Amino acid sequence: MRLTGRRLQPPGCVLALCLMALILWEIPGAWALDNGLAMTPTMGWLHWERFMCNTDCTEEPDSCISENLFMQMADLMDSDGWKEVGYEYLCIDDCWMAPQRDSKGRLQADPKRFPSGIRHLSNYVHSKGLKLGIYADVGKKTCAGYPGSLGHYDIDAETFADWGVDLLKFDGCHCDTLEQLADGYKHMSLSLNKTGRSIVYSCEWPLYMWPFKKPNYTEIRQYCNHWRNFGDIYDSWQSVKSILDWTSSNQRTVVSAAGPGGWNDPDMLVIGNFGLSWDQQITQMALWAIMAAPLFMSNDLRHISLQAKTLLQNKDVIAINQDPLGKQGYLLRKEDNIEVWERPLSKLAWAVAVVNLQEIGGPRSYTISLASLGQGVACNPACHITELLPVKTKLGFYEWTSFVKTRINPTGTVLLQLKISQTTF
Repeated sequence: MRLTGRRLQPPGCVLALCLMALILWEIPGAWALDNGLAMTPTMGWLHWERFMCNTDCTEEPDSCISENLFMQMADLMDSDGWKEVGYEYLCIDDCWMAPQRDSKGRLQADPKRFPSGIRHLSNYVHSKGLKLGIYADVGKKTCAGYPGSLGHYDIDAETFADWGVDLLKFDGCHCDTLEQLADGYKHMSLSLNKTGRSIVYSCEWPLYMWPFKKPNYTEIRQYCNHWRNFGDIYDSWQSVKSILDWTSSNQRTVVSAAGPGGWNDPDMLVIGNFGLSWDQQITQMALWAIMAAPLFMSNDLRHISLQAKTLLQNKDVIAINQDPLGKQGYLLRKEDNIEVWERPLSKLAWAVAVVNLQEIGGPRSYTISLASLGQGVACNPACHITELLPVKTKLGFYEWTSFVKTRINPTGTVLLQLKISQTTF
């Protein structure tokens, strides 16, 4: 199901957004699911956006959902530097199952596409120093029509644990009531914990609640390690924009819910595919870092460009995403199609993203008063500023009363890091 984002109004709400930054900074994170996992946003690879539900291994053997696809991706995550920078979870999405459960009521993989079974695939993934994620659904059927977990939560959790699964993406299709949806998500969370295996729990609970009622994020955070709020991402700029619009429009509700152990999930990174320009890929990487989002790539690692690979493996940007303070960033202000997002980091540092949403003309200049950032403390009394994207550049030493000038391509982003100067203390 697809939700519609609401755009923020431009200059009129600038003051309100600035005031809200104070509120968001002061609210402590809610109590999280106590499984010791996802203390920073989860990173990995997920098949859905790029490979969808392709089950035709006769006509398309290289892109069908099969054990061969995941073993090839595991090889590349191990050999091409992905694991070293933090992309740890190799995740199966929908369409891996056989059409029916086995004679003992357990889920089973499609025997033609996964002839060795999930336990074998799990062992292979683990042998590469990676972790395996799998998909199931809280309702009667998965979104693609395969067996759902309704009435089978305990046995499915036990099956995943027996297979050596490390993450469960739990979708929300085919539930009859909101009560059934909520009870199912809670039940599976408890069932996973009872197995004794460390399994990251990725929910879509609020996504399916928003059309009917405002989700209770305090409750959701007690059961889930991360949660989807908005519809599936597509390989398009319009889709990325819609997710950013929804997030900023609802940030009063969602930002304070995020923190170590529980994160808002704006969906997959589509960098390295077909639909985004280079500047738009930079924008997605920068804003997913600002939003403390789980970083799940959905692309073909066998055919990714060096440029896209370098962006996805950018250690400076990943460090912002993985910052141990665990505070999600937010939209500070929007004026004349320029958005300024900021995120507090550990050691009194801040990340600032300046986004040019204008889709006509050339690069635009935008000047930022440093006193306006981080509730006035991001560069107080002085700081060193580094531009991390699009090109890493040390901009130098700035005092609190200074201004910094940026130049941003259409639909592009400049990502800055501000570090308080130690010489000022």
